[in-house]
Parts: sequence; C-alpha cells; structure tokens
Amino acid sequence: MKDLRRYLALKYIQYLVLSSSNTVSTLLGLLGSAYAMVTLRSARVSSKSTAVLISSLAKADILVFLSLALEAAPWSFGAGASAAALARNLLTANAHVSAVLLSCVALEAYLITFLPAESRLLRTVTNARVAARVVWALVAAECALFQLDDVLRAGSTGALLFPLPGTAAALLRSLAYLLGILLRIFNVYIYYKIFFSVSNR
Repeated sequence: MKDLRRYLALKYIQYLVLSSSNTVSTLLGLLGSAYAMVTLRSARVSSKSTAVLISSLAKADILVFLSLALEAAPWSFGAGASAAALARNLLTANAHVSAVLLSCVALEAYLITFLPAESRLLRTVTNARVAARVVWALVAAECALFQLDDVLRAGSTGALLFPLPGTAAALLRSLAYLLGILLRIFNVYIYYKIFFSVSNR
C-alpha cells in the first residue's frame, strides 16, 4: 500500500539518512507509527512477511514514548540519573531496532525483485517473526548492558570494582557505530539495484 511505503520512506529518512534525531522527525515518526499500526489492522493489508516486519518497526516507537515519559519523570517525581540514562538507552535501542528492521525490509524487497521464486521459502511470516524477535532480543541485551554501565558509572566505585561492563559497553558502542555505517551502505546499494532494475524494464 502507498501509505505503508510512505511510512517506510519516513523511517528510512529518520534512521538511515539523518545523522541525529530531532523533535520534528521524532514527532513525525511517532505519528507515522501510530498510523501504520492502524493501517496494518485493516482487512486490506494481507498478512505477509513484510507486514510483520513493518508492524515490529512501528512497535519500536513505543520505546520513544517511554523515553519521553522518563525524561519528564525527574521533574515530577525526583528521579535520579539512572532514569535519564534509561531514557537515553531506550532511544538508542529504538534507533538500532529500527535500522536493522528497515534493512530486513530492504533485503526482502531485493529478494522479491531479483529472486522471487528461489526465496519464497525464506520470505514467510514465521521467518519474519523469528527475525524480528532475534533483533529485539539482541537490542534488549545491548540496552541492558548500556544501562548497567551507566548505573556503575554513576556510583562512586562501581566502575572501578566492575570494569568489564564498561569495557564491553565501549566495544559494543564502537561496533554499533560501524554497523550503522554498513547498514546505510547496504540500504543504498539495495535500493540502487532495485531502482535501476525497475527502470530498465
């Protein structure tokens, strides 16, 4: 559907084109995700693997909503630095989940365009659900590690007594940055190939 394609375009711009999120793109992303969730419940949208991935992508913006709520919490409930760190880590988790799921959608588009028959057994609803769950589990583990590192750093001697989480978090942040660059290159290549393939038909 055109509405879902527009939503995907918005998400690609938000997470794979813009260098950092801003208030306008965040609000547009939240509104787009809410609309996508309503659209996906429509009888006009068939239950396919792409719909599963887009649904998981839209649900990722719940993390943005939670982050905004946590940022407001210190003013009203006197929450400490851990709440601010969690809000920041939730935004990071949202960005990472969204970027990987968008790349999964791009890969599926590539398979549909160039290997439709050969990839039919891979492009199933079950496989899409498994892929989405694996992505969520990995990013949840990443978020937990970042949060543990932030909590230990906030303590007076926590980071000195337990240096392993800090080292692992620093390494993971470097790997995430590299993966972000690779995902951008991957998506540009995929849609470049699809665009010229469609144009030449």
